[in-house]
Amino acid sequence: MRPPVKPMVPNAFTLMNLLLGILSLTYTMSGSFTLAAIAILLSAALDRVDGNLARRLGVSSDFGKELDSLADLVSFGVAPAILAYAAVLNPPLGVWGLVIAILFAACGAIRLARFNILNIGDHFLGVPITIAGGLIAAAMLIANRLPFWAMAFVMVSLSALMVSKIRIPKM
Repeated sequence: MRPPVKPMVPNAFTLMNLLLGILSLTYTMSGSFTLAAIAILLSAALDRVDGNLARRLGVSSDFGKELDSLADLVSFGVAPAILAYAAVLNPPLGVWGLVIAILFAACGAIRLARFNILNIGDHFLGVPITIAGGLIAAAMLIANRLPFWAMAFVMVSLSALMVSKIRIPKM
């Protein structure tokens, strides 16, 4: 007996989100920083679609929620952190740039874990990782016009905001 297709549709979008996160990492490794940033931004669009589809189709599940969090950690935590480190933070800051990148990814992981256990319906607690990672990707598109310390400041600030207790209304 074949499994129903309907529940797999949102998960397919989640996996495409993950694919774009991995693609961003490979672009970063090859020095194609603009393409890496664009992959993260496209991943954000897919992330928006998967949750909406799951709710509209009535197929939201714990599995989908966990899969989404894992994909988000790669696409909006690890990929933007490595991109910013490789493109902006490494030459001037060296190991401190790496510490900032690790801090960003770690705070994103903490934020996702907290989100999964709290189940708050009307607001977010802290800045969502999708927004933080998307902002880093967008900043990377103009990074050559910014001083390196601006990216470091933005990453540290977003790291703190992801794990903060600030209430952000859901739209």
